Amino acid sequence: MSQQNYQRILLKLSGEALNGGDKAQVIDFSILDRYALEVKEVVDAGVQVAIVIGGGNIFRGASVEKSGIDRVQGDHMGMLATVINGMAIQSALEKHQIRTRLMSAIKMEQVCEPLIRRRAIRHLEKGRVVIFGAGTGNPYFTTDTTAGLRAIEIEADVVLKGTRVDGVYDKDPEKNADAKKYETLTFDEAISKKLKIMDQTAFTLCMENNLPIVVFDMNKPGNLSKLVSGETVGTRIG
Repeated sequence: MSQQNYQRILLKLSGEALNGGDKAQVIDFSILDRYALEVKEVVDAGVQVAIVIGGGNIFRGASVEKSGIDRVQGDHMGMLATVINGMAIQSALEKHQIRTRLMSAIKMEQVCEPLIRRRAIRHLEKGRVVIFGAGTGNPYFTTDTTAGLRAIEIEADVVLKGTRVDGVYDKDPEKNADAKKYETLTFDEAISKKLKIMDQTAFTLCMENNLPIVVFDMNKPGNLSKLVSGETVGTRIG
């Protein structure tokens, strides 16, 4: 599928993106507002948008086992962190008159809708931004895997993984000045080169369902709009 045909997208954001790498604060609301304006631009252009966000700025379940907390308990705590971030994104979007629905894989009806696939698709068809919270609802699965799974469920055209670098490189561009950027990659190339684009479960899920992934710099204004309108931005894996 060509980039010009992106009518329904799944935007994946890390929780750390919301604090700008500053561990002293949980959410930088100026970053949140900027992301909301980026999403508004593509929604106003008629693109259907779903969002999955991590919770690493608040709590990372996979890292707590050393502290003695049970991994399953830790993962559930991490899922709740993604709901908090989802609520923050929802508020930022609605401040700019974007209609939204926050759906959770763990039932908490007072703050968000339960996850129902058909209802999520209907929300998208009505022009609402759908934010998926609480991961898959199961421990041991990352929000990368959630992004791939939800994108497949809602029949999205692509997973857009917004990061702080402008694509996929052969080595860390923040540490290596000679890092080479890939414009496009096949799934097989990405696997053979052992590129850490998403965790293996998420990546395999996308590959088996022929769901392309685009890794791009979400912090550069206009990138999201350029991507969905057909311009070459970041690295496309498919």
